[in-house]
Amino acid sequence: MSTKLTRRKMLQDTAKLALGSTILMSNPLRVFGTSQDNKSRVVLVRNASLLDAAGKIDKRVLSEMMDEAIVKLTLAGSPSEAWKKIIRPDDVVGIKTNQWRSLPTPPELEDILKAGVMQAGVGENDISIKDWGVLNDPVFKRSTALINTRPLRTHAWSGVGTLLKNYILFSPQPPSYHDDSCADLAKLWVLPEVKGKTRLNVLVMITPLFHGIGSHHFNKEFTWPYQGLIVGFDPVAVDSVGVHILQAKRKEYFKEDRPLNPPAKHIVLADTRHHLGNADFSKIDLVKVGWQEDLLI
Repeated sequence: MSTKLTRRKMLQDTAKLALGSTILMSNPLRVFGTSQDNKSRVVLVRNASLLDAAGKIDKRVLSEMMDEAIVKLTLAGSPSEAWKKIIRPDDVVGIKTNQWRSLPTPPELEDILKAGVMQAGVGENDISIKDWGVLNDPVFKRSTALINTRPLRTHAWSGVGTLLKNYILFSPQPPSYHDDSCADLAKLWVLPEVKGKTRLNVLVMITPLFHGIGSHHFNKEFTWPYQGLIVGFDPVAVDSVGVHILQAKRKEYFKEDRPLNPPAKHIVLADTRHHLGNADFSKIDLVKVGWQEDLLI
């Protein structure tokens, strides 16, 4: 009798675990990306030792920052456990990066994210890191999971280059999303190549670009060593936190309110029009980790 009950309970627990894993992988935000009051959890991690005097990234420090962020985000006991909560061993993973020449996703971070995916049991042949050419990449074509990462910067068409905008190359016609200051970039997230696949968003805030005029603008004077990452499951919430910091830096630098031009309306509309995530700060649970000086939020 007791043996039968024990076996029955074991089978029930196994079924529950399988169901929970399915829900988690299809919608990590639903499972542990929100707090009890349905706020989107976002982790801001900084380290004053990330950059050396020459501005070079210390990869060991960056890896520690990513570990801290993902543990805080998932509430896991270790980085390895955290990755296993997000990625399955049988996943095929595309890491959507950004290769803009003046401020690309750091290759050190790309390596760290790839290593994290491999910690979850994914083989190297089932991982690809790419920006341009994702539609033709064989791994991205069969991907079951995406990780989205890029630096935050001002942008001539959308106000800011964001995680929301980073998926524009999944469209065969990127210019079709440029109308009205790229207001409807959230539509990218329902493309078949993207919908339901994003497991993690990492907004790079190491040396953000807070001002510029014209297409492809870049002036190092308008960057600063913030030395941070913003990590979350809700891309709208992560972008909202990043833009708040960018606006605060603009006010500090220009000694007055200097709104983004054009305005970054696509972030708010991703919430209010497309219901992709939370842009409202009252619905964001921001967890701050590490270096607190000049936090700007």
